[in-house]
Amino acid sequence: MEGEHSSMMLPNKQVVFKNYVEGYPKESDFELRSSMISCQIPQGSKGLFVKNLYLGCDPYMRHRMSAHKSKDVALLVSFQPGSVIIGLGVAKVIKSANADFEEGDYIWGMTGWEDYSLILNPDGLFKIKYTDVPLSYYAGILGMPGLAAYIGFNNVCSAKQGDIVYVSSAAGGVGQLVGQFAKMKGCYVVGSASTDEKVNLLKSELGFDDAFNYKEGNDFAGALKRHFPKGIDVYFENVGGSMLDEVLLHMNLYGRIAVSGMISQYNLKKPDGICNLFCLISKRLRMEGFSELDSRHKVPEYLEFAIQLIREKKLVFVEDIAEGLENAASAFVGIYHGRNVGKQIIQVSTD
Repeated sequence: MEGEHSSMMLPNKQVVFKNYVEGYPKESDFELRSSMISCQIPQGSKGLFVKNLYLGCDPYMRHRMSAHKSKDVALLVSFQPGSVIIGLGVAKVIKSANADFEEGDYIWGMTGWEDYSLILNPDGLFKIKYTDVPLSYYAGILGMPGLAAYIGFNNVCSAKQGDIVYVSSAAGGVGQLVGQFAKMKGCYVVGSASTDEKVNLLKSELGFDDAFNYKEGNDFAGALKRHFPKGIDVYFENVGGSMLDEVLLHMNLYGRIAVSGMISQYNLKKPDGICNLFCLISKRLRMEGFSELDSRHKVPEYLEFAIQLIREKKLVFVEDIAEGLENAASAFVGIYHGRNVGKQIIQVSTD
Protein backbone atom coordinates (compact mmCIF):
# COMPACT_ATOMS: atom_id res chain seq x y z
CA MET A 1 0.00 0.00 0.00
CA GLU A 2 2.86 2.36 0.83
CA GLY A 3 4.23 1.90 -2.69
CA GLU A 4 1.05 3.28 -4.18
CA HIS A 5 1.94 6.69 -2.74
CA SER A 6 5.27 6.90 -4.60
CA SER A 7 4.35 9.62 -7.11
CA MET A 8 0.99 10.80 -5.84
CA MET A 9 -0.19 14.19 -4.69
CA LEU A 10 -2.30 13.78 -1.58
CA PRO A 11 -4.84 16.10 0.05
CA ASN A 12 -3.29 17.42 3.25
CA LYS A 13 -5.18 19.15 6.04
CA GLN A 14 -2.91 21.48 8.02
CA VAL A 15 -3.12 23.51 11.22
CA VAL A 16 -1.44 26.83 10.46
CA PHE A 17 -0.13 29.43 12.90
CA LYS A 18 -1.70 32.77 11.97
CA ASN A 19 0.26 35.37 13.94
CA TYR A 20 2.21 35.99 17.14
CA VAL A 21 0.11 35.59 20.28
CA GLU A 22 -0.28 37.96 23.19
CA GLY A 23 -1.77 36.61 26.39
CA TYR A 24 -3.61 33.30 26.26
CA PRO A 25 -3.74 31.56 22.88
CA LYS A 26 -7.15 31.52 21.21
CA GLU A 27 -8.64 29.22 18.59
CA SER A 28 -8.60 32.21 16.21
CA ASP A 29 -4.77 32.14 16.38
CA PHE A 30 -4.91 28.96 14.31
CA GLU A 31 -6.25 28.25 10.84
CA LEU A 32 -7.30 24.88 9.42
CA ARG A 33 -6.13 24.82 5.81
CA SER A 34 -6.59 22.30 3.00
CA SER A 35 -3.68 21.80 0.63
CA MET A 36 -1.95 19.16 -1.47
CA ILE A 37 1.38 17.49 -0.73
CA SER A 38 3.72 15.50 -2.94
CA CYS A 39 5.00 12.15 -1.70
CA GLN A 40 8.29 12.65 -3.51
CA ILE A 41 11.38 13.00 -1.34
CA PRO A 42 13.91 15.41 -2.92
CA GLN A 43 16.85 13.66 -4.55
CA GLY A 44 19.95 13.63 -2.39
CA SER A 45 17.90 14.09 0.78
CA LYS A 46 17.80 11.54 3.59
CA GLY A 47 14.25 12.54 4.40
CA LEU A 48 11.05 10.75 5.25
CA PHE A 49 7.48 11.13 4.05
CA VAL A 50 5.20 10.25 6.96
CA LYS A 51 1.54 9.94 7.85
CA ASN A 52 0.89 11.62 11.19
CA LEU A 53 -1.10 9.62 13.74
CA TYR A 54 -0.93 11.42 17.10
CA LEU A 55 0.21 14.90 18.12
CA GLY A 56 1.06 16.10 21.61
CA CYS A 57 -0.27 19.36 23.04
CA ASP A 58 2.76 20.41 25.06
CA PRO A 59 2.76 23.59 27.20
CA TYR A 60 6.25 24.66 26.02
CA MET A 61 4.76 25.29 22.56
CA ARG A 62 3.29 28.57 23.83
CA HIS A 63 6.83 30.00 23.86
CA ARG A 64 7.07 29.38 20.13
CA MET A 65 3.97 31.49 19.55
CA SER A 66 5.75 34.67 20.67
CA ALA A 67 8.44 36.48 18.70
CA HIS A 68 11.90 35.56 20.06
CA LYS A 69 15.24 36.71 18.71
CA SER A 70 17.13 33.87 20.41
CA LYS A 71 17.72 30.73 18.39
CA ASP A 72 19.77 28.96 21.07
CA VAL A 73 17.17 26.31 21.85
CA ALA A 74 15.59 24.66 18.81
CA LEU A 75 12.36 23.78 20.62
CA LEU A 76 11.88 27.45 21.57
CA VAL A 77 12.50 29.02 18.15
CA SER A 78 9.45 31.09 17.21
CA PHE A 79 6.88 29.72 14.81
CA GLN A 80 6.64 31.76 11.62
CA PRO A 81 3.21 33.25 10.92
CA GLY A 82 1.57 31.38 8.05
CA SER A 83 3.54 28.20 8.74
CA VAL A 84 2.31 24.79 9.87
CA ILE A 85 2.47 24.19 13.63
CA ILE A 86 5.37 21.89 14.54
CA GLY A 87 5.42 19.69 17.62
CA LEU A 88 6.18 16.27 19.02
CA GLY A 89 4.08 13.49 17.60
CA VAL A 90 3.80 9.92 16.35
CA ALA A 91 3.82 9.02 12.66
CA LYS A 92 4.07 6.12 10.22
CA VAL A 93 6.78 6.11 7.55
CA ILE A 94 5.20 6.01 4.08
CA LYS A 95 8.38 6.59 2.11
CA SER A 96 12.01 6.69 3.20
CA ALA A 97 15.30 7.85 1.72
CA ASN A 98 17.05 7.17 5.02
CA ALA A 99 18.84 3.92 5.84
CA ASP A 100 17.74 4.14 9.49
CA PHE A 101 14.02 4.02 8.67
CA GLU A 102 11.95 1.72 6.47
CA GLU A 103 8.48 2.05 4.97
CA GLY A 104 5.97 0.92 7.58
CA ASP A 105 8.10 1.93 10.58
CA TYR A 106 6.46 3.94 13.33
CA ILE A 107 8.42 6.93 14.63
CA TRP A 108 8.12 9.66 17.24
CA GLY A 109 9.68 13.08 17.28
CA MET A 110 9.12 16.50 15.71
CA THR A 111 6.51 16.58 12.97
CA GLY A 112 3.85 18.86 11.51
CA TRP A 113 0.28 19.39 12.62
CA GLU A 114 -1.02 18.00 9.34
CA ASP A 115 -2.16 14.74 7.78
CA TYR A 116 1.19 14.10 6.07
CA SER A 117 4.64 15.59 6.58
CA LEU A 118 7.85 15.63 4.57
CA ILE A 119 10.64 15.52 7.17
CA LEU A 120 13.91 16.43 5.46
CA ASN A 121 16.01 16.19 8.61
CA PRO A 122 15.12 13.02 10.55
CA ASP A 123 17.84 13.64 13.18
CA GLY A 124 16.13 13.44 16.55
CA LEU A 125 13.45 11.02 15.37
CA PHE A 126 13.11 7.72 17.24
CA LYS A 127 11.97 4.47 15.66
CA ILE A 128 9.24 2.86 17.76
CA LYS A 129 10.40 -0.54 18.94
CA TYR A 130 7.49 -1.58 21.15
CA THR A 131 4.12 -1.66 19.39
CA ASP A 132 2.22 -3.79 21.93
CA VAL A 133 1.17 -0.59 23.73
CA PRO A 134 -0.99 2.23 22.34
CA LEU A 135 0.99 4.27 19.78
CA SER A 136 -0.41 7.43 21.37
CA TYR A 137 1.80 6.66 24.39
CA TYR A 138 4.79 7.89 22.37
CA ALA A 139 3.29 11.39 22.50
CA GLY A 140 3.10 11.02 26.28
CA ILE A 141 4.37 8.40 28.69
CA LEU A 142 6.89 6.88 26.25
CA GLY A 143 7.83 10.19 24.63
CA MET A 144 8.99 13.61 25.79
CA PRO A 145 6.70 13.96 28.86
CA GLY A 146 7.70 10.53 30.15
CA LEU A 147 11.40 11.19 29.69
CA ALA A 148 11.03 14.60 31.38
CA ALA A 149 9.36 12.99 34.41
CA TYR A 150 12.01 10.26 34.59
CA ILE A 151 15.01 12.60 34.24
CA GLY A 152 13.57 15.31 36.47
CA PHE A 153 12.64 12.98 39.27
CA ASN A 154 15.68 10.71 39.21
CA ASN A 155 18.43 13.21 38.30
CA VAL A 156 17.24 16.39 40.00
CA CYS A 157 14.97 15.52 42.92
CA SER A 158 17.38 13.09 44.61
CA ALA A 159 14.36 11.64 46.42
CA LYS A 160 14.72 8.87 48.96
CA GLN A 161 12.36 6.63 50.86
CA GLY A 162 10.26 8.56 53.35
CA ASP A 163 10.61 11.93 51.61
CA ILE A 164 7.52 14.14 51.43
CA VAL A 165 6.95 15.05 47.78
CA TYR A 166 4.69 17.72 46.32
CA VAL A 167 3.80 17.64 42.60
CA SER A 168 2.00 20.59 41.01
CA SER A 169 -0.11 20.20 37.86
CA ALA A 170 -0.11 16.60 38.99
CA ALA A 171 -2.75 15.32 36.56
CA GLY A 172 -0.79 16.49 33.50
CA GLY A 173 1.39 14.40 31.23
CA VAL A 174 4.53 14.85 33.38
CA GLY A 175 3.07 15.27 36.87
CA GLN A 176 1.03 12.07 36.88
CA LEU A 177 4.18 10.06 36.18
CA VAL A 178 6.35 11.87 38.74
CA GLY A 179 3.82 10.99 41.44
CA GLN A 180 3.96 7.32 40.51
CA PHE A 181 7.78 7.29 40.34
CA ALA A 182 7.87 8.88 43.79
CA LYS A 183 5.55 6.20 45.21
CA MET A 184 7.85 3.51 43.77
CA LYS A 185 10.68 5.11 45.79
CA GLY A 186 8.65 4.89 48.99
CA CYS A 187 7.87 8.60 49.24
CA TYR A 188 4.74 10.23 50.61
CA VAL A 189 3.22 12.05 47.62
CA VAL A 190 0.67 14.85 47.42
CA GLY A 191 -0.44 16.43 44.17
CA SER A 192 -2.45 19.52 43.28
CA ALA A 193 -4.75 20.03 40.32
CA SER A 194 -7.33 22.55 39.10
CA THR A 195 -10.56 20.54 39.45
CA ASP A 196 -12.14 18.05 41.85
CA GLU A 197 -12.35 15.53 38.99
CA LYS A 198 -8.57 15.62 38.62
CA VAL A 199 -8.07 15.40 42.38
CA ASN A 200 -10.18 12.23 42.46
CA LEU A 201 -8.16 10.84 39.55
CA LEU A 202 -4.89 11.40 41.42
CA LYS A 203 -6.12 9.57 44.51
CA SER A 204 -8.21 6.80 42.95
CA GLU A 205 -6.26 5.83 39.81
CA LEU A 206 -2.75 7.27 40.04
CA GLY A 207 -1.87 6.22 43.58
CA PHE A 208 -1.14 9.61 45.16
CA ASP A 209 -1.38 9.55 48.96
CA ASP A 210 -3.38 12.75 48.87
CA ALA A 211 -4.35 15.55 46.50
CA PHE A 212 -6.12 18.89 46.58
CA ASN A 213 -7.76 21.45 44.32
CA TYR A 214 -5.47 24.48 44.53
CA LYS A 215 -8.24 26.78 43.28
CA GLU A 216 -10.66 25.80 46.03
CA GLY A 217 -11.21 28.35 48.79
CA ASN A 218 -8.61 30.78 47.46
CA ASP A 219 -6.28 29.83 50.34
CA PHE A 220 -3.27 28.06 48.84
CA ALA A 221 -1.10 28.76 51.90
CA GLY A 222 -3.71 27.12 54.13
CA ALA A 223 -3.94 24.12 51.80
CA LEU A 224 -0.16 23.61 52.03
CA LYS A 225 -0.29 23.78 55.83
CA ARG A 226 -3.04 21.17 55.94
CA HIS A 227 -1.51 18.75 53.46
CA PHE A 228 2.13 19.20 54.53
CA PRO A 229 2.12 19.60 58.33
CA LYS A 230 5.74 18.34 58.38
CA GLY A 231 6.85 20.46 55.41
CA ILE A 232 8.00 19.49 51.91
CA ASP A 233 11.24 17.70 51.08
CA VAL A 234 10.86 17.58 47.30
CA TYR A 235 8.83 19.87 45.06
CA PHE A 236 8.36 18.98 41.39
CA GLU A 237 7.51 22.31 39.81
CA ASN A 238 5.20 22.60 36.79
CA VAL A 239 3.36 25.86 37.59
CA GLY A 240 5.63 28.66 38.84
CA GLY A 241 4.58 32.16 39.87
CA SER A 242 2.76 32.66 43.15
CA MET A 243 2.58 28.90 43.72
CA LEU A 244 6.36 28.56 43.71
CA ASP A 245 6.68 31.64 45.91
CA GLU A 246 4.42 30.12 48.57
CA VAL A 247 5.94 26.64 48.35
CA LEU A 248 9.38 28.08 49.17
CA LEU A 249 8.04 29.00 52.63
CA HIS A 250 6.95 25.40 53.26
CA MET A 251 10.12 23.62 52.13
CA ASN A 252 12.15 21.69 54.66
CA LEU A 253 15.84 22.12 55.36
CA TYR A 254 17.95 20.78 52.46
CA GLY A 255 14.86 20.44 50.23
CA ARG A 256 15.09 20.00 46.45
CA ILE A 257 13.01 21.70 43.78
CA ALA A 258 13.03 20.35 40.21
CA VAL A 259 11.76 22.99 37.78
CA SER A 260 10.15 21.22 34.84
CA GLY A 261 7.70 23.90 33.71
CA MET A 262 5.94 27.11 34.68
CA ILE A 263 2.62 26.99 32.90
CA SER A 264 1.18 29.88 34.94
CA GLN A 265 3.74 32.23 33.34
CA TYR A 266 3.62 31.34 29.66
CA ASN A 267 0.78 33.69 28.75
CA LEU A 268 1.86 36.71 30.79
CA LYS A 269 3.42 39.81 29.23
CA LYS A 270 5.36 40.34 32.45
CA PRO A 271 6.18 37.21 34.48
CA ASP A 272 5.35 37.19 38.20
CA GLY A 273 8.17 38.05 40.56
CA ILE A 274 9.34 35.67 43.29
CA CYS A 275 9.72 37.28 46.73
CA ASN A 276 10.80 34.35 48.91
CA LEU A 277 14.08 33.37 47.28
CA PHE A 278 15.96 33.98 50.54
CA CYS A 279 14.54 30.57 51.54
CA LEU A 280 17.12 29.06 49.18
CA ILE A 281 19.77 30.33 51.59
CA SER A 282 18.05 29.98 54.96
CA LYS A 283 16.82 26.46 54.21
CA ARG A 284 19.83 25.41 52.08
CA LEU A 285 17.52 24.49 49.23
CA ARG A 286 18.58 23.29 45.80
CA MET A 287 16.41 24.51 42.93
CA GLU A 288 17.37 23.35 39.45
CA GLY A 289 15.80 23.72 36.05
CA PHE A 290 16.22 20.97 33.49
CA SER A 291 15.22 19.91 29.99
CA GLU A 292 14.78 16.41 28.66
CA LEU A 293 16.59 17.65 25.53
CA ASP A 294 19.85 17.13 27.41
CA SER A 295 19.00 13.49 28.08
CA ARG A 296 17.80 12.14 24.76
CA HIS A 297 20.62 9.57 24.97
CA LYS A 298 18.69 8.05 27.88
CA VAL A 299 15.60 7.26 25.79
CA PRO A 300 16.48 3.53 25.42
CA GLU A 301 17.13 3.25 29.18
CA TYR A 302 13.84 4.96 30.00
CA LEU A 303 11.85 2.86 27.52
CA GLU A 304 13.19 -0.38 28.98
CA PHE A 305 12.20 0.86 32.44
CA ALA A 306 8.74 2.13 31.51
CA ILE A 307 7.57 -0.49 29.04
CA GLN A 308 7.90 -3.31 31.56
CA LEU A 309 5.95 -1.39 34.18
CA ILE A 310 3.21 -0.62 31.64
CA ARG A 311 2.96 -4.28 30.63
CA GLU A 312 2.70 -5.28 34.28
CA LYS A 313 0.08 -2.56 34.84
CA LYS A 314 2.29 -0.97 37.50
CA LEU A 315 2.41 2.37 35.71
CA VAL A 316 -0.79 4.15 34.71
CA PHE A 317 -1.13 6.90 32.11
CA VAL A 318 -4.26 8.96 31.57
CA GLU A 319 -4.81 10.50 28.14
CA ASP A 320 -7.34 13.06 26.91
CA ILE A 321 -7.61 12.42 23.17
CA ALA A 322 -9.20 14.92 20.80
CA GLU A 323 -10.11 13.41 17.43
CA GLY A 324 -9.22 15.17 14.20
CA LEU A 325 -7.13 18.16 13.17
CA GLU A 326 -10.32 20.24 13.17
CA ASN A 327 -10.29 19.95 16.97
CA ALA A 328 -6.56 20.62 17.37
CA ALA A 329 -6.82 24.35 18.14
CA SER A 330 -9.52 23.82 20.76
CA ALA A 331 -7.51 21.02 22.39
CA PHE A 332 -4.34 23.10 22.52
CA VAL A 333 -6.05 26.21 23.90
CA GLY A 334 -7.77 24.07 26.54
CA ILE A 335 -4.54 23.01 28.26
CA TYR A 336 -3.99 26.58 29.47
CA HIS A 337 -7.45 26.63 31.05
CA GLY A 338 -7.21 23.19 32.69
CA ARG A 339 -9.85 21.61 30.44
CA ASN A 340 -7.85 18.45 29.75
CA VAL A 341 -7.92 15.48 32.11
CA GLY A 342 -4.59 13.73 31.61
CA LYS A 343 -2.16 14.27 28.75
CA GLN A 344 -3.83 16.17 25.90
CA ILE A 345 -3.28 14.42 22.58
CA ILE A 346 -4.72 14.96 19.11
CA GLN A 347 -5.53 11.87 17.07
CA VAL A 348 -4.95 12.63 13.40
CA SER A 349 -5.43 9.11 12.05
CA THR A 350 -5.67 5.56 13.39
CA ASP A 351 -3.06 4.30 10.87
